[in-house]
Amino acid sequence: MEKKVVLVTGGSGLVGKGIQTVINSDKREDEEWIFLSSKDANLLSKEETFAVFEKYKPTHVIHLAALVGGLYAIMGKNCEFFRKNMKMNDNILEASHKTKVKKLVSCLSSSIFPHKTSYPIDETMVHDGPPHPSFFGYGYAKRMVDVLNKAYNEEYGCLFTSVLPCNIFGPHDNFNPLQSQVIPGLISKAYEAKKNGTAFEIWGTGAAQRQFIYS
Repeated sequence: MEKKVVLVTGGSGLVGKGIQTVINSDKREDEEWIFLSSKDANLLSKEETFAVFEKYKPTHVIHLAALVGGLYAIMGKNCEFFRKNMKMNDNILEASHKTKVKKLVSCLSSSIFPHKTSYPIDETMVHDGPPHPSFFGYGYAKRMVDVLNKAYNEEYGCLFTSVLPCNIFGPHDNFNPLQSQVIPGLISKAYEAKKNGTAFEIWGTGAAQRQFIYS
């Protein structure tokens, strides 16, 4: 039986650590898993990206790496978030194509959904309108992965696809109040309020509805 070599970009992040926990509890002899972090390669560099693919020769890729952050981190940096995520995604997908990776699965984001839409929403509605204006750079960059998947499949027959989870949280989350997303941000605020005896401040009107999944 041919051995599968699964390369996970963003392997030290929230979802990467979640996958690593599952894999460690159910190891299989015909699989080798490589969990990359930013220490292993700068995926914004085409040369370093191709070098890491040449080093490990993956048969399958799970693409989780991204420049991410909560609303506070993204605001005012739409150009940076768009360009860096586009560059990283292009490098990973092109390297996967050139090295004949059998299957690539990328992780998208709920930020790609149109700002003005009807509910409930699903993946067929992704391109029905622009993302929220406060994080449109990140939203469009992640949305373009879906476009690239289709383009690589139509032109080269590549088996590239994506999963589209709702808001993810878990034990390996980012609890930095300037970078965190909803749940880790609330946990951090609650901890600081309890520790310092200060008010527990929550942003927003309370009318928004959010969906979460544990990693």
